[in-house]
Amino acid sequence: MDPLTTSCALKCSVPKARVFVVFLSMVLCTTILCLLQLRFFKPKIKDFYSFEVKDSRGRIISLEKYRGKATLVVNVASYCQYTDKNYIALQELHREFGPSHFTVLAFPCNQFGESEPSSSQEIESFARGNYGVTFPVFHKIKILGSEADPAFKFLIDSSKKEPRWNFWKYLVSPEGKVVKFWRPEEPIESIKPEVTTLIRQIIMKKREDL
Repeated sequence: MDPLTTSCALKCSVPKARVFVVFLSMVLCTTILCLLQLRFFKPKIKDFYSFEVKDSRGRIISLEKYRGKATLVVNVASYCQYTDKNYIALQELHREFGPSHFTVLAFPCNQFGESEPSSSQEIESFARGNYGVTFPVFHKIKILGSEADPAFKFLIDSSKKEPRWNFWKYLVSPEGKVVKFWRPEEPIESIKPEVTTLIRQIIMKKREDL
């Protein structure tokens, strides 16, 4: 081979080698940064109380205010065969165990038999006027499909149980984890022991922290 040709080939190969080294270094650095991010900047795992919702007037409310309590989250409806029985029982439960360590959180939904057609403020007035409800009644939401409210979607994903009708109930621990769920036809008496257990744990923890 001609010495001149050989020299030219060597000179041309040097920039290519440098480019390859630079590229390899960039890939290595990117990989290291990704690993460090996974190690030190893990995304915060959400719990129920880390979400925000709207109250009946459309104002943003942080569920963080309920952290430390046992909460019973219910999808409610005003014109359902379960309305009377459930609203009365839920208010009794709230009065018996709340409000220091327990609360019921009601989320109106119109996706089951279109039995919640009214506006959010009308729904709240209906619940308070007819059943003396003192627990929070939030903005009307969707709980199924792509437009499902994130907080309620968390309950469904955590429990692996999707509501099939109005007045499904999810018991959430003081730490924001789903403990148990109940169907609308199940008696309120089946909920009381679970609520009592959580409240006892809350009280014992407070005593230990003193």
